Amino acid sequence: MSRDSSISVLSFNMQHGQTWDAADPDAAPIDLGKAIDELRRHDADVVLLQEVERVCKENGQIQPPPNYTILCRELPQYHGYFSYPPDDSRELPFGYGLAILCKNPLHNTEAIDLPAPHLEFEFKGEVTQPTERLMIGARTRFLDHEIQLYNTHLQAFFILGKNSDDFPEQRDVIAERLRQAKQPTILGGDFNSAPEEGTVDTFESVGFRTAQREQPTWKRKPFVLDHIFFNRWFELEQSRVHRTLAADHDIVVASLRLTGGPSSP
Repeated sequence: MSRDSSISVLSFNMQHGQTWDAADPDAAPIDLGKAIDELRRHDADVVLLQEVERVCKENGQIQPPPNYTILCRELPQYHGYFSYPPDDSRELPFGYGLAILCKNPLHNTEAIDLPAPHLEFEFKGEVTQPTERLMIGARTRFLDHEIQLYNTHLQAFFILGKNSDDFPEQRDVIAERLRQAKQPTILGGDFNSAPEEGTVDTFESVGFRTAQREQPTWKRKPFVLDHIFFNRWFELEQSRVHRTLAADHDIVVASLRLTGGPSSP
């Protein structure tokens, strides 16, 4: 990491390497190299990735995870941690799996299961149910500070015609972790929160700010789905949404300066 008091953080739903084609998004080609090029270009201290792998029901959760393995090989400057969500035969054929990459060593890695909502929906003519989601965590040292890192990918209730405010269990698990934070803590990910939903407000109520909440991060709808949250040990120096054709999400980057401690009790 840089030797001053700032840490650069990047959050990216990489859609398992599927690139963006506005004319036919679902048939866009897979090109993991484009995502890797983006990560090299930004050279962030901390990288939080969602949808690293693609669900392949016929093969189950492939070990070692193929895309993550390539990322580690092509980005050797990073230490990494990856986890699939709990295995479930009902998983739909999209992206899943979370990774944390960090230029400093990681320790105290963990996978925290997030409960599936009790509802049904139709997919390709069949009735199914949402599966459990995931938050992963790890700690690292930066200068004289122990920093807690979290990465998550929440259920997209708006796609199911529902509102996450009526199904708050996933974000409540996360909010409780954030409420207990006694050290510099960063949370990134794809929060799948529609404009009228209160996910960001929930995390702000436990002392966390988002780097930005105005500029859309998803190409399919003008929604701000992707965030980098941080607590009072940090000040936001700058943030931006970087447009990319490497996935259907754009990249959120933020520079956070360590202040040495919270500004108030």
